[in-house]
Amino acid sequence: MIPASEPIPLSVLDLVPIAEGGDAATALKQALELARHAERCGYRRYWLAEHHNMDGLACSATAVLIAHIAAHTRTIRVGAGGIMLPNHAPLVVAEQFGTLATLHPGRIELGLGRAPGTDRATMRALRRSLDSRGEDAFPEDVAELIGYLDEARPGAPVRALPGQGTQVPIWLLGSSLYGAQLAAWLGRPYAFAAHFAPDLLEQAAEIYRRTFRPSPVCPRPRLMVGTQVIVADSDAAAQRLFSSTQQRFLGMVRNQRGPLPPPVDDFDALCSPQERRQVDRMLAEAIVGAPHTVRSGLRALVERTQADEIILTGATFDPAARLRSLELAIGCAEPN
Repeated sequence: MIPASEPIPLSVLDLVPIAEGGDAATALKQALELARHAERCGYRRYWLAEHHNMDGLACSATAVLIAHIAAHTRTIRVGAGGIMLPNHAPLVVAEQFGTLATLHPGRIELGLGRAPGTDRATMRALRRSLDSRGEDAFPEDVAELIGYLDEARPGAPVRALPGQGTQVPIWLLGSSLYGAQLAAWLGRPYAFAAHFAPDLLEQAAEIYRRTFRPSPVCPRPRLMVGTQVIVADSDAAAQRLFSSTQQRFLGMVRNQRGPLPPPVDDFDALCSPQERRQVDRMLAEAIVGAPHTVRSGLRALVERTQADEIILTGATFDPAARLRSLELAIGCAEPN
């Protein structure tokens, strides 16, 4: 847990949102600008998510985006938050991230998720294989992938080249107790996706720390919590910016996907009370407001979960507002 006298380490998770009236090319340019800005502000890492066949997001080719971002930044760690392993053969992931680590030594990280990050039809289109176990094979796939990135085993019939011996740092991701248990068993860092599925956050954090088995790559539990964070000059201004995210989650409730909409003054006017409760539940860990509000919220989240780090996301319709939010948030992480 981070002492109250020390700053909270912050990182950035980007889903590369496409705003209404925009396009993928614009979103990708904004992602690079965001990563460079995060580097200047002092964020620890910049991670990209993996989603497929999803209107409004431009993060499907995650490894390609990581290569682009890493090539145009200097010091910030760049990684996947995460690669959805059921969609890929472990050898391919090892080759991709082994190549990235060879090009950018010490800067590439790999977060691994168990969910497909898409619908079943798209998942089948992504990984056409004789193996239909999908998510059930996740522990075996993780072990296979780690083996490809570790030092070479004598007589191994298949190797990742580049990749073997790069020992790319691997995090396990999750929004359930399963990921916490597996990360603890393997002795790996764990990141909980409270930015969209916060229900089991505290229980998962407790299980991860209580059952953790030390390993050479991670001698003690290392928990990172993902959450929505938007900071503006006032609580009201931040809440208005946040209404774009609320509308995206309302679309999820209604099974409607689309680009990031502009903010509105009255989000309640767009939904029923039941829909509002569903949106609020998915966004229960969001920290939105003026700097003093967000400072208190970040400290409370760390104290409650014993997190070692926060990785924040928080899309805004106006990209300049998101850059400003990052500037303000890094200040909120400083001790009181």
